[in-house]
Amino acid sequence: MLDPICIFGRKPILRITKMFNTSHFHPMIVHFPVALILVGFLADVLFLFFKKEVCLSKTGLYLMVLGTLGAGAAFATGHLFTAEPTDGSIVEIFGRHETLALVTLLIMTIGTMVRIGILVFKKDKPLFHWLVFGLYFLGAASVSVTGFLGGTMVMDYMMGL
Repeated sequence: MLDPICIFGRKPILRITKMFNTSHFHPMIVHFPVALILVGFLADVLFLFFKKEVCLSKTGLYLMVLGTLGAGAAFATGHLFTAEPTDGSIVEIFGRHETLALVTLLIMTIGTMVRIGILVFKKDKPLFHWLVFGLYFLGAASVSVTGFLGGTMVMDYMMGL
């Protein structure tokens, strides 16, 4: 049984049943990009110290791509299926969380495109590698703060519970 909800508001778009609804999508997905981006960045950091281990660089690339895709899914499910708070101090935290989620997605998308471009166009120059590493660092920092703010909303304000 389908029960449509306000499409342009910040309420979940569609509830499937009372037992399972679309507002669960964001919490189900959001942990993947956090883990993928942070572990991928760690692989790239380790590659700086162990240059002979090429698998670390490839692992960093694969996790970067998957983390970026996961960040897109997390942003989409948060934006489409999560109700926006309307009063209290949580409103400001929610706004920061949403903004940083978008910043993370943009940074990771740009970093991933540059990294893939290096491979496709064979532009193996140190400047490009350091640019990608810097973007990956910013993405890892951004996803960490975004996750912290999301956790604050759940743990301190019981949002979604």
